[in-house]
Amino acid sequence: MTTEAAPPHGSAGTPTASPTAEQFAAVQQSAEFAELRSSYRSFAFPLTVAFIAWYLLYVLLSNYAGGFMGTKLFGNINVALVFGLAQFATTFLIAWLYSRHAASKLDPKAAAIKARMEAGE
Repeated sequence: MTTEAAPPHGSAGTPTASPTAEQFAAVQQSAEFAELRSSYRSFAFPLTVAFIAWYLLYVLLSNYAGGFMGTKLFGNINVALVFGLAQFATTFLIAWLYSRHAASKLDPKAAAIKARMEAGE
């Protein structure tokens, strides 16, 4: 796949130099990057564990608690259908929460790190 776009230019109109491996290693060891990584992990890991537990609960109840899952709530709607639809709702809720977290906490920190790397600091 090719593109017609020109390479990015620095402030003087010259192409920007790619950061070196040493610069990437230095940024990775910085306190700012550790804070970014910690902010990501403190959000993503607990929600991932919670969602997997919720999903496994649904699967286990479906396999071993058929009577409970077959309980009719109203009309032909039973507990299994409500739990199954709640899986989708939970997925979208987590995606929405993550996008808010990323926009407010992660993106500004990542942009600051990126700007410093592009400036050669």
